[in-house]
Amino acid sequence: MNAIASRLTMAAERRRAADMDRNDPVLNGLDLASNDYLGLSQHPVVRTAAIEAIDDYGTSARASRLVTGTTRAHHLLESALTERLSHPACVTFSSGYLANIAAVTTLAGPDTLIVSDAHNHASLIDACRLTKASITVVAHNDPSAVETALADRAQTEALVIVESVYSVLGDAADLPRLLQLCERYDALLLVDEAHGIGVAGIDEHCGMGAAAGLSELRERLVVTATLSKALGSQGGALLGSELIRDAAVNTARSFIFDTGLAPANAAAAHAALGLITSDRVASMAGARNALATALEVPVPAGAVLSVPMPTPESGVRARALLRQEGILVGCFRPPSVPDGITRVRPTARAGLSTDELAHACERIRAITEACVAEAG
Repeated sequence: MNAIASRLTMAAERRRAADMDRNDPVLNGLDLASNDYLGLSQHPVVRTAAIEAIDDYGTSARASRLVTGTTRAHHLLESALTERLSHPACVTFSSGYLANIAAVTTLAGPDTLIVSDAHNHASLIDACRLTKASITVVAHNDPSAVETALADRAQTEALVIVESVYSVLGDAADLPRLLQLCERYDALLLVDEAHGIGVAGIDEHCGMGAAAGLSELRERLVVTATLSKALGSQGGALLGSELIRDAAVNTARSFIFDTGLAPANAAAAHAALGLITSDRVASMAGARNALATALEVPVPAGAVLSVPMPTPESGVRARALLRQEGILVGCFRPPSVPDGITRVRPTARAGLSTDELAHACERIRAITEACVAEAG
């Protein structure tokens, strides 16, 4: 066995011993685990848009956007996103992960201080590591800690990075206050709207950054979004000024050297964007509120609820027992959670019937409570 294989084997043995092996099973059941918050991935309008795009453009963008990979489907989606999310310009990527990589590496230079929330997504953490900037990780959702970092910095530039809605605790960032701090200390605010698009915000339900972007501090705000959650498709987007859009197109390696977003996914996301309505969001919110009440947990700002479990084993067991009953929920456990607390994570979804929701509420509560009791 070579040295690399030996190292991987030992790592695999440690994962198995800690009951941390991951797998990717094909699952069937009542879906309260995916990110399809509004149930749009199966909507006939969304499916038809994707099929028509395949007929028009084929199954792939076939090349980088800068070569032959840009289609009319991309431009239509980017135009629609700028309108609905209230930003001057947009560029899309083949994943939300790559959009975050592009945003951070485009904005942060060697004389930049990055102020990053402790609960930021792995894609943002990785993006920060790819820059030559100084990085300060601040306590979760603590604007005072952000202000201290900005006030004490020695760097000329500063970039504050947060999520509009955090998936671990389900809480929301105080974007108006953070924008005010960025204005006071000459910084930019980068907001990842992955869990906010189609779920949070006012009026158009297109994220919390849309409302903040309408303020006089709009030029301080940059937003990234994913197309794979509420929009029921796949891909990511970066929204901001024309200057930032052009900088990403010209310098972001995750744009320049990656095959473009598949036109079918662009068309599907565009169609889904037009299906975000108050009624559909209200359906998701009703399911979210019912689950939160039944499970006695706070109502999150987004769609994902968190039920703390005493041990990783208890969380995994609860998920497995629910799966046996045909109810699919997530289970996040160390090292994937930033605060080290294992959680069973049901995801609210629009379109659940009254009977489905009542059954899910009763069984998730009963099984999580039983697994907590078993853990002592």
